[in-house]
This record gives sequence, structure tokens and C-alpha cells, in this order.
Amino acid sequence: MNLSPPAAAAFRAHEPFLRALLYRLTGSPADAEDLVQETFGRLLADPPPDLEAPLRPWLTRVAVNLGRDLLRRRRREGYVGPWLPGPIETEALGPCAGDRYEVLESCTFAFLLALEALSPKQRAVLLLRDVFDHAVRETAEVLSISEADVKTTLHRARRAMAAYDRGRPTRAGLGARQLAALQRFLAAVRSGDGAAAAAALAEDAVLVNDGGGDFVAARLPVVGRDPVARFYLGLAKMALPYAMEPRVLNGMPALVARWPDAPPPHAPLLVIRCEVDDTDRIRAIHAIAATRKLAALQPPADGPQSTRWNS
Repeated sequence: MNLSPPAAAAFRAHEPFLRALLYRLTGSPADAEDLVQETFGRLLADPPPDLEAPLRPWLTRVAVNLGRDLLRRRRREGYVGPWLPGPIETEALGPCAGDRYEVLESCTFAFLLALEALSPKQRAVLLLRDVFDHAVRETAEVLSISEADVKTTLHRARRAMAAYDRGRPTRAGLGARQLAALQRFLAAVRSGDGAAAAAALAEDAVLVNDGGGDFVAARLPVVGRDPVARFYLGLAKMALPYAMEPRVLNGMPALVARWPDAPPPHAPLLVIRCEVDDTDRIRAIHAIAATRKLAALQPPADGPQSTRWNS
């Protein structure tokens, strides 16, 4: 995008905030990037009438409206298979100043998936109020609704988030527990030890694959300890040569897997992460292969930290 010097300065000043907001609103780094660019395109094509007024409120209004439109289209058009958030490098999470949900929590998969229960308006209000610390009046102005509507919508959004809020884990040590559980499970799968693989899973474990229609992936969640274990043991028998590297994404550990020469319909890049219960058994595995969702990730390099799926 070719910007005039004043517009370029505005872009640099406000881009991190807008990207942080739009990632949390859409759950997709690629969508957030596209909407940031479209927001500044609107600034160039049809700037606000009062150029002396602070620019951020106007940019926020445009960005949030674009994001809400995208959420409506997503729900109207549907998605191929289960939808998962797009993982993002932790250093790219961006700033926010809320005191109900802090910066890392508001980008975790658990939080982003909980937001999926909200309407686009509820999602926008909750993010502006509880994550980005906007006042009621600011939020009303951004969304072009009344202050009373902001309060009512926030109450409903918080009520919809109640199950998430009740189960919010203590973050201390959680990342290490998740990574250890995932590595323990995959080691059992690689060795073909079905009993050990099942023992690493909670009884109600669920596997969610997001291939976005790009690659082979389960189109429905796989539910239950034994079905999830069998699914991965079946993959292991195919000796898929993925090189895996631990990375910190969305503030929590994940495994980034690479198979550069993967023949279709297998994915050349894959992110695997998990949630654990109080006994450190895996209660959810998320595997993301959709090309658009992984476009912003740097692929792992083979090295001392990498392990191989079929080793």
C-alpha cells in the first residue's frame, strides 16, 4: 500500500492496536491483516471529515465494522469441517489494556473458541470493554449503538462466557504441562503403544482437525479416548514423515510440524496443540492445517529440537 507521509505515520501508530483487536475479533491472523489493510484503504479513499480529531476512534469504528461483517459472512457461508483459530506467534499478539482478560489469555485457543458462542456484536462489545478497556461511551461510539445497548450486550456476552470463566485455569506451569502431555501422547503413538496412548487421554477427549478443505482432515470432531487414540495410531502406521518442533504460539506451547514434499492431500505444514485436565490428561487436541491460517508462521527448521513423526 502506497501511503502519503501523514497516512504512513498514522499506519505505524495505529497498526499494532488494530491488528491486535482484529485478530481477537476474527480469530484469524490472515483475516486480521486483510482488514487492517482495508481499514487504511478506507482512510485514504474516504477520510474522516475532521482531520484534527484523534484518528484512532475513527479507525477502530471502521475496523470493527469490517470485522463484524466478516463474522456474519463466515457464519452465513459456512466452513469446510470444524473451525479453529489461526495460530499466531506470541510476539505478534499485540497490545491490549483490559483488566478482566490479560493480553496472553485473550489470545489463547480456549478464549478464542469461547468467543465463538457470541454474536458478532457481543464479541465486539466484550473485546472492547473487557480486553481493550474501552469505556461504555467509547464502545457505544465505535459501534454506533446506545450506552444502554452496550451495557445489555456486555451482560449477555459475559453470561455466554460464564462456562469459560468458571473453568479458567491457573496459567502458572500450564504450558509445560500441555507440552509434556502432548509429547507423551505422540511418543506412545509413534511407538505403537495403544495402551499408553489411551492412558495419556481423558475419557472424554476430543480431536478437532481444521484442514479448511485444503487437505485431508476429519470433517467432524473425533470424540472419546479410544477413538482419538485409534485415529492417531492409524496415522502412525502410514509413517508420515513430519518433522516436529516445539514452539510458543498464542502464548502457549504447540508443535509445528513440517513435511515440505508432502503429496496431496497431505498438509506440508501443521500445528498441533492440546488442552489438559487437572490430572494432566489430554482433553482436547487441535490440529490446524488450513493454508490461510498458517500463512504467517515461519516453518520449523530441522535441528536438535526437532523430532520426527515416524522416528
